[in-house]
Amino acid sequence: MECGLIGLQGVGKTTLFQALTAHAVPVQVGSMKPNVGIASMPDPRLERIAEFIPPEKLIPATVQVVDIPGVPSGGGAASLNQVLAHIRNVDAIVHVVNCWDSRDAAADVASMDAELILTDLVVVEGAVDKAARAARSGDADAKKRVAVLEKVQEVLSEERAIRNEVWDAAQRALLKSYGFMSAKPILLVANVGEDDVAGGSKAADAVHAAAKDLGTTAVTVCAMIESEISEMAESDRSEMLESMGIERPAIGVLAAAMNVVLGLSTFYTAGEKEVRAWSITAGASAPEAAGTIHSDIQRGFIRAECYHCDDLFELKNEKAIKEAGKLRSEGKSYAMQDGDVVHFLFNV
Repeated sequence: MECGLIGLQGVGKTTLFQALTAHAVPVQVGSMKPNVGIASMPDPRLERIAEFIPPEKLIPATVQVVDIPGVPSGGGAASLNQVLAHIRNVDAIVHVVNCWDSRDAAADVASMDAELILTDLVVVEGAVDKAARAARSGDADAKKRVAVLEKVQEVLSEERAIRNEVWDAAQRALLKSYGFMSAKPILLVANVGEDDVAGGSKAADAVHAAAKDLGTTAVTVCAMIESEISEMAESDRSEMLESMGIERPAIGVLAAAMNVVLGLSTFYTAGEKEVRAWSITAGASAPEAAGTIHSDIQRGFIRAECYHCDDLFELKNEKAIKEAGKLRSEGKSYAMQDGDVVHFLFNV
C-alpha cells in the first residue's frame, strides 16, 4: 500500500517525507521524479506490549510513502500532467498544505481538489465513449461499465469528488482500474511553522474545516521540527520534546491517520525474540493476516490464538489473560480486530 504526499510546490512535502522516512532516502530536490521510501509507523501500543513481553527486537509496521513532485503554479500543462500521473498510481493521498505564512490555505485545498476532479472528468469522458462502443457490439461487461462510468461523469460534472459517493465492491474495483484520483481516500496535513506547533492559526483551522467539507480528517504537523527530531538520538529527542512542551512527535499521529486513510488495521505478534506490529486491510480474515507473515502460515493455517492488547495492559501477562478466559481460539472465518495479539498455529 502506498501513500502519496501531494501539494503545491514549496509546501514542505519533501521535509515531511524526510521526517516520515527518518532521512533514510536521498531526496531529489526540484526533480520531477518522486522520492520513494519506507516509513515506520510509530505505535504507542507496540511499545507498551514490549513492556510486558520484553523482546530482543521491537519492529513497527511500515508503509510505503511517495513524495510526489509539487504541483506547479502556472507551470504549464505538460509538467502538471507529469505530476498528476504519479498521483494516479498511489492508494491514498496525503495533501500537505502550507499553514505557516499568509497563503490562503482553504483556497489551496479547494484548488487541488478541483484539479483532481477536472483531470478525472477528462479521463471519464474518453472512457465512457470507449465503453459505449464496446457495449453496442453486445459486450455485457461493457454495458455494466458504461452505467458506472456515466454515474462517475455525472458526479464529476457537478464538481463532486468520486470518493464521497457510495459504491459497491465491484464498482470500487472498476474505479480503481481507471486510477481516478478523486476516488482515492485523502488526508489533509496542516503544515505549520515552528512558532505554531499546536496549530492555533487561522490557516490550520481552515484546513481542518476543509477536511470536514471533504468528508475526511486533518492532522496538524510542523514538518521542519519533525524532520529535525527524526535525525536525533533517542535521548536528545526526549530533551527537545520536553523543552518544547511536546509529549510525543506529531509524526505518530500522522502515521495513525495514514493507516486509517489506507483502510488498514494493526495486529501484533509477541515473544522473547521480537514484538512486532503488522498492517493488514481492515476486516481481513485470520488466514489473510497470517499470510502477511509468511505464505506457508496462511496455507497451513489451523487456528489463531489471540487476545486484545488492552487485556495485556490490564492483566499484565499472558498467563493471567488465559486464567481470565480472555485468550481466544479463532478459526478461518475470524475477522481480525485492530489491536489483536496473535499466535498462529499452522501445519505444512
